[in-house]
Amino acid sequence: KTRKPENPKTRKPENPKTRKPENPKTRKPENASMIPPLRWNDAARCVDMLDQTQLPTAETWLQIKTPAEMGAAIKRLSVRGAPAIGIAAAYGVILSLNERADNPVAHALESANYLATTRPTAVNLFWALDKMRAVATGFDGDAEALYVALLAAAKRIHEEDLAAGEQLGLYGLEVLQEGMRVMTHCHAGGVATSGYGTALAPLLMSTARGVHLEAIVNETRPLLQGSRITAWELQKMGVPTTLITDSMAGHAMQQGMVDAIIVGADRIAANGDAANKIGTYALSVLAKAHDIPFYVSAPCSTIDLQVASGKDIEIEQRSEQEVTHGFGRQTAPDNISVYNPAFDVTPAANIAAIITERGIVWQPTTEKVAGLF
Repeated sequence: KTRKPENPKTRKPENPKTRKPENPKTRKPENASMIPPLRWNDAARCVDMLDQTQLPTAETWLQIKTPAEMGAAIKRLSVRGAPAIGIAAAYGVILSLNERADNPVAHALESANYLATTRPTAVNLFWALDKMRAVATGFDGDAEALYVALLAAAKRIHEEDLAAGEQLGLYGLEVLQEGMRVMTHCHAGGVATSGYGTALAPLLMSTARGVHLEAIVNETRPLLQGSRITAWELQKMGVPTTLITDSMAGHAMQQGMVDAIIVGADRIAANGDAANKIGTYALSVLAKAHDIPFYVSAPCSTIDLQVASGKDIEIEQRSEQEVTHGFGRQTAPDNISVYNPAFDVTPAANIAAIITERGIVWQPTTEKVAGLF
């Protein structure tokens, strides 16, 4: 607790091209998440999904059987977290074949287009749906053959995310040193991905690897993903965790309680600007003022090279009810004007490093981010 963390400004950047990551295939997998966010049910040809809106008091599973049900689940945040949304949407395209066997290609593409309208900011959604469209477009076969091909594609997306999450955890443990107290915002753990998480991956893996890390969790207004899900998941994995309100973050930094901050992302622009849950940008400003390293951890599928900078990222606007009637109880006067953006953008200048499954990008720039690809 008395050791000052390494200053990324004085650390020589690492070239991800010359660094060989640890190969998860040669190592026994670690159980980094006790509960997956969703799974494909072969017998019922549907998706079994953990309803994240019911956490932490109930672990309720839903059966999602149609693209419409999948779209509704994504919109109401029963499934959330950029990687998990992408996986869910991929499986959602397959569900279209349960409804109509005639002209299966057209129906699959129609469902992909519908699912793309559910949430505008998380790029993994569009990345996964593009992969599913590539399989369906021009497919020459019957509905059952298309079902098999789409299912194989969706399972590849799922498995690749699992491998990426494990690698994110390993890289994250390289920057989060023994004894650090790590602040995180929103939820970027196992149930937001395929099991390992992004920002939470090193924390979830720390206990199994004998690394002592402590977590400081921001509750994350207005939907409290930090207190409802992050704190729940870290507690399950035995990580020492302290919950604070969002407005306490600056005070905690001022009191020397925070050694590093690590967050996930829903979209990263080509220049390294990162969109994440609202409140992340303010944390990055506070971190810079207190000389605390600020890390963004996300798979390369979250990086959108078609978007030059953060100012070009579309920010989702959520319902006024989330602010005025949090969890059903009215907490604001009638007819009050409400501004409720779901995300904000942290400029690359405030980010010490972007952690990806392909390597760590220190002091990100357009050239360094492009080097990952």
